[in-house]
Amino acid sequence: MNPAASQFTLSRFWEQGDAISHAVALVLLAMSLVSWFFILAKAVSSWRIRRSAPAVQAFWDAPSMQDGVAALTLADPEQIFLPLAQQGAAQLTASARPSLGGEMDRSAQATRVLRAAIQRSTNRLEAGLTLLASIGATAPFVGLLGTVWGIYHALANVSSHGTVQIDKVAGPVGEALVMTAIGLTVAIPAVLAYNGFNRVNRLTLAELDAFAHDLHAYLTK
Repeated sequence: MNPAASQFTLSRFWEQGDAISHAVALVLLAMSLVSWFFILAKAVSSWRIRRSAPAVQAFWDAPSMQDGVAALTLADPEQIFLPLAQQGAAQLTASARPSLGGEMDRSAQATRVLRAAIQRSTNRLEAGLTLLASIGATAPFVGLLGTVWGIYHALANVSSHGTVQIDKVAGPVGEALVMTAIGLTVAIPAVLAYNGFNRVNRLTLAELDAFAHDLHAYLTK
């Protein structure tokens, strides 16, 4: 094996790197770990949400509001559709105590409580997506920063020896370019997962909107 080729390793790049190179590598590692944690957690959550979507029909097939809420409680572990049903049931049994909300007509009260329930469900659906989008957008640039700094560091070391030889430059520069590849490796799964979860959220929000519309019609009949 060529001795020069055997030195073309990440371990050698780490040994020759300075504090900034190490910091960039650790940041990319942290971004990757956080990204995959949210990807796996959101994947499980999205799968459970899509499994619970047909339970909305079971809610309407129930003989009473209480039975419908009980059916959704069992079938909706992520509590995406359940809060709307719970708010609807609470609206039916709401007392007439004096309040600002109580001064609204029945339709406006139903709209207010269902809108609040949809907002809470939306917040649950979108949790973590901003972080995935940020990682997908910034990881390539963090890797590029590591590459630029690694090349600068390598050239500075070579020039300090007075003579520039291609074999002395190619290894450190090639190792520095790996940082860009690592940045892309971190960013690509985050971007793909972000797009996939957004599609699931669009389907779920459309179903939530339809469920809220039907509940509003039931509560104001």
